[in-house]
Amino acid sequence: MQAGQPSITARAAAALRAAHQELEGGRVFQDPLALRILGADTDDPVVAVAFRPEGERSRLTVAARARFAEDAVAAAVERGVRQCVVLGAGLDTFGCRNPHTSAGLRVFEVDHPATQEWKRHRLAESGIAVPPSLTFAPVDFERSGPAEGLGAAGFDAGRPAFFVWLGVVPYLTRAAVFDTLGFIAGLPAGSGVVFDYGEPSGSLPPEQRAVREARAAWVAEAGEPFLSHFTPEELVSALHGLRFSAIEDIGYGDLAARYTGGADADTAEVSSDMGARVVHTWRSAIR
Repeated sequence: MQAGQPSITARAAAALRAAHQELEGGRVFQDPLALRILGADTDDPVVAVAFRPEGERSRLTVAARARFAEDAVAAAVERGVRQCVVLGAGLDTFGCRNPHTSAGLRVFEVDHPATQEWKRHRLAESGIAVPPSLTFAPVDFERSGPAEGLGAAGFDAGRPAFFVWLGVVPYLTRAAVFDTLGFIAGLPAGSGVVFDYGEPSGSLPPEQRAVREARAAWVAEAGEPFLSHFTPEELVSALHGLRFSAIEDIGYGDLAARYTGGADADTAEVSSDMGARVVHTWRSAIR
């Protein structure tokens, strides 16, 4: 990771979202700011890969993940949640195009202070306005957890909140993952989170294991090694233990198939071969 910039994996995800807008017309997930915020990074080799014609499956998978998360935010707003936190926001643009401002949804972006400062410069250079509903919460996770940084930014821990936490969990220790989930679980009923994670390589079929191990080698070489993995069974059990009452755990492949309507028959098979999954979980207001 370059100092003061999003990680290589965050840049890759942003590039895939942007390329999906241009090459597939945003048919799974629409983000009119994705290409603009990417800006000068279009010459980056990581970005170039995202725009290759053969990268459609990866683009559809990342687009489906983003769509799933924002659908979950919309569901949270429907049940009365008015605070949304994007953890490890990177180049995510949800806070700048918040479609729930009329409902009073406030968005907090949590990221490393230097990364956030870089992003704010990028937003200004791209002519992307920062709406009053968006608040930046700089947090150095080596020195403090999200609670302190969010509190300083005006987050109200006495009200429910929904968290979007994509592309982050695999790079954290198990202790850090459960500390954050515990923090979310301690918020008022109605609070929840969408996050993705990877299964252990040993639990995957040989073909999926090979792809996962190749991916692990790539991110490790980039200085962002995988630090945690979970089986769906142990994660669901842990979430129930934290008193999350509604849990949906879905594989990347099934998620992509959901939003493509089965039109891309081989998308589900190929995009799930890393054993990656997404979880949407929240605590019911009914005690």
